[in-house]
Amino acid sequence: MTANEIMVVVMFLGVSASLLVGFPVAFSLAGASLLFGLAGYAFDLFSPSFFGFFPNRIFGVMTNEVLIAVPLFVYMGVMLERSKVAEELLDTMGMLFGTLRGGLGISVCVVGALLAASTGIVGATVVTMGLLSLPTMLRRGYDARLACGTISASGTLGQIIPPSIVLVVLGDQISNAYQEAQRELGNFAPEPVSVGDLFAGALIPGLALVGLYILWIVIVSFVKPEAAPPVPRSELGDDVHLARRVAHALVAPIVLIVAVLGSILGGVATPTEAAGVGAIGATLLGGHRQRPDRPLPIYVAAFSLVLVVFLTATVDMRVARTEISAAEWVAIAVAFAGCAGIAWGVLTSLARVHRDGTLVEVNRATVRISAMVFGIVIGAQMFSLVFRGFGGDDLVHEFLTGLPGGVFGAMLVVMLLMFLMGFFLDFIEITFVVVPIVAPVLLLLGLNPVWLGIMIAVNLQTSFLTPPFGFALFYLRGVAPPEVTTAAIYRGIIPFVAIQLVALIIIATFPGLATWLPGIIYGASWD
Repeated sequence: MTANEIMVVVMFLGVSASLLVGFPVAFSLAGASLLFGLAGYAFDLFSPSFFGFFPNRIFGVMTNEVLIAVPLFVYMGVMLERSKVAEELLDTMGMLFGTLRGGLGISVCVVGALLAASTGIVGATVVTMGLLSLPTMLRRGYDARLACGTISASGTLGQIIPPSIVLVVLGDQISNAYQEAQRELGNFAPEPVSVGDLFAGALIPGLALVGLYILWIVIVSFVKPEAAPPVPRSELGDDVHLARRVAHALVAPIVLIVAVLGSILGGVATPTEAAGVGAIGATLLGGHRQRPDRPLPIYVAAFSLVLVVFLTATVDMRVARTEISAAEWVAIAVAFAGCAGIAWGVLTSLARVHRDGTLVEVNRATVRISAMVFGIVIGAQMFSLVFRGFGGDDLVHEFLTGLPGGVFGAMLVVMLLMFLMGFFLDFIEITFVVVPIVAPVLLLLGLNPVWLGIMIAVNLQTSFLTPPFGFALFYLRGVAPPEVTTAAIYRGIIPFVAIQLVALIIIATFPGLATWLPGIIYGASWD
């Protein structure tokens, strides 16, 4: 190995060591990279001109409209968590499926999928379901390992089912890598890859993963009936009351999912614009939950929001035109009235959630999580510059292209590397450190960028479940009853990690699961 290659390997190991000892991720990435860059400059192995690109990289991150969706989706998820949507869903779905063998486990999976499509915040979902469902499942005689595994795995669905923060940041990285790979191939006007493409591509694999979870619970409940007993029908109340509760519990998340995800997949809004709609919708829902006896401003705002989105998608709303028809003027006037209705409902909701302190908590959580994400992004930019300055990208390219098995061998090694890194690193570090290094090489080999993004997303989801640093396990450990041991939690997630690996194999074998829907919706192909 050359001196530059040795520096690359040692730098990567140094960053990993600083992370393992608990040093903050952003400072580990930026600090270690800066130290190794200065050391390389002292030994004439690194050009300091690479440091000159750092301000431009930061400016590019801060002006990236796609990443604006991150704090908006975080705000939406935290506000919905504070609005008790998960509690009502869990209670209602438990009553709906409780009479089946494994019914409570199935209800947790269904609620996990609904919360994933409306909030996407793993910590909040796992903690809420752990507090509400785990004691109930244990009291009903469920095996502790099955209960813990179901709750932990269902709570991580927000990483693959859109709208997902993982897909937002991963989509941005895959887009950049695809542009870089296409320029290397001589194509200077490639077809763009967007976050919306990854959202569409992740929908079927995400729902398939939910189905695999439910299938496993059903199998366990029939093989070992004592591990997942049904709830007596007499304890669930009459059917009319149950139907009314189900309808009431499902309306809010379904409307929000349609408003956010439907607007993206329908081409009505970009992911950033849809995130803004989701933030407004979550605020309205929070205001409604505070004063359900005074719903008029919320209903007016919700109707106005749908109306404005519809008019924006169907009518040319630009007022700085020379010719505007009478019908268009009417539509513009209606849109103005709709904006006034939205403002009324949002201001009313903000006042309500501010009075009980919810707004302050939500804003603090949003700022804290967003600052963490963007701090890691900035640190990863420094790491990327120093890595490239030492020629690390050429080293990775030579390594992956020289593996036996060609494209299959390279993809297998990258997936295995990400899976193993998930034992020690969070998805954000892997996304911003590893993906920019390996994705351009894999895309140069002719892989479909959307399929590659979904494969990485499903793989990264396992990082929440794999010990010793699986965050979902820590979240559940923090709220689990004392009689539930840490060993039971760790053993409980093993089948669900295996299910995710099976899902990876299925998506690898049938790439159309990830590429068919984006092709249908956007008419695009990246083969």
